[in-house]
Amino acid sequence: MVTQKLDPLPEKSMWEQMRTHVGGMPRSGGGGRAAVLPRLMVWLILFFSVTYLAYAFRLVSTSQRGCDEGHPFSTSRRLFNTSSPYNTDTPNRNQTVPRPATEKSQQRTELKHIVFGIATSAKLWDRRKDYIKLWYKPKEMRGIVWLDSAVNSPPEEAGSLPPVKISGDTSRLPYKNRQGHRSALRISRIVSETLRLGLSDVRWFVMGDDDTVFVTDNLVRVLRKYDHRQFYYIGSLSESHLQNIYFSYGMAYGGGGFAISYPLAKALSEMQDRCIQRYPGLYGSDDRIQACMAELGVPLTKELGFHQYDVYGNLFGLLAAHPVTPLVSLHHLDVVEPIFPNLSRVQALRQLAEPMRLDSAGLMQQSICYDTSRSWTVSVSWGFAVQIFRGIFSPREVEMPARTFLNWYRRADYTAYAFNTRPVTRNPCQKPFVFYLSKARLDGSKNRTVSEYVRHRVPHPSCKWKMPNPVDLDYVVVHKKADPHLWDRSPRRNCCRVMESKKKGSLVVDVRVCKEGEISEM
Repeated sequence: MVTQKLDPLPEKSMWEQMRTHVGGMPRSGGGGRAAVLPRLMVWLILFFSVTYLAYAFRLVSTSQRGCDEGHPFSTSRRLFNTSSPYNTDTPNRNQTVPRPATEKSQQRTELKHIVFGIATSAKLWDRRKDYIKLWYKPKEMRGIVWLDSAVNSPPEEAGSLPPVKISGDTSRLPYKNRQGHRSALRISRIVSETLRLGLSDVRWFVMGDDDTVFVTDNLVRVLRKYDHRQFYYIGSLSESHLQNIYFSYGMAYGGGGFAISYPLAKALSEMQDRCIQRYPGLYGSDDRIQACMAELGVPLTKELGFHQYDVYGNLFGLLAAHPVTPLVSLHHLDVVEPIFPNLSRVQALRQLAEPMRLDSAGLMQQSICYDTSRSWTVSVSWGFAVQIFRGIFSPREVEMPARTFLNWYRRADYTAYAFNTRPVTRNPCQKPFVFYLSKARLDGSKNRTVSEYVRHRVPHPSCKWKMPNPVDLDYVVVHKKADPHLWDRSPRRNCCRVMESKKKGSLVVDVRVCKEGEISEM
């Protein structure tokens, strides 16, 4: 703080005078000393009094000015009066700052505020469009399918799919990656081309592939956390550590889907073609978008519920130990096995429709509890599967995905993932008994969901352990109250408890919000 200069004599000259008076006093004789001492005390009292009054006046005037401006150190008035977008005093667009808003912009983000841009090709369209039908609702959603060339679609499909458009010509844009394909150029421009359609009341553009399935209610829940008037680039990484190294740990993978706020999409569209020309050697569309985001200075906001699934094999280990975050998307569905056994890929995904309708917020969320009388560990991935382990496993271990899958390079290399994993079993007797969802319904009388999971009958080794054998169970029933506000609270796994079952061959589990002091312990 800069102090105000005072009218009295400067401190140095004052002390010089005092030193002169003292130095000129007779060394002997009490009368002179007695006359000088009161004068010195007066000078000292006067000096400190004036200094105190000046400081107090300065403090009061600064505080008053701070109250008028909202904060004594506030620069908001100066910041918001700037008009040039290149002014160095302009706040970061990705930073949440107060700004005037209309009543309309204060409404919660809903599905109607989102526009989907779906990338596909004429070659794959007939096979991939069935995935889009699983999640897209034409009467409730807006979206565009972008193709490289025209396709013939039966008229009856018009009511179940988004409108189809042909991407703009990109032949003038350079592409020099020998391992990739020029289609990456047109796909990278889908958000910009969708914006140029001039659709009204858009807050977010969401990009996805034709083999991406969105849980749209959870997508809305995630986007509500962010101010759509700011610059946001939201998505997630690959499961493959090597893919992230090769491309970027700061890139949203397009197959898993990503969201771009309207103002950022507008800024992107104004510079994207110039940006693309600066990166002819990049491989795909999503790394080109990330390169342009880097030029705009916008980092990736990571949301773990967007799933690229750069893996092969069975997704069971990943889905049964889903992170504590809303499930937003599933990708590479043509690469991995069906998520439910003995069904086609599309049929398996349809199996999720009912639990998704009953409690989309809780879909795939894991709960861990123990059957103390039988020494079993129980893991519930609600709406998908239940696992029962013989013996006691700590939550720290059970919440790790089991390696039921191979990495993107088709190797069983657990160091190649960007997260921790565990072996399916360390002891043959601890191989989990898996029960897959068979049906789900709402019990209106008790206002809770009732889901039933049937045992997947695969061989298990015979064990001589002195504990009950889960092989005697045929199905598991899970009671859970729907919780649409689950993600309005801080992230935490639900708790569960094994209940008394009145039917032979069944296990009953109650899943609920954890009570105060409740933890997952044996």
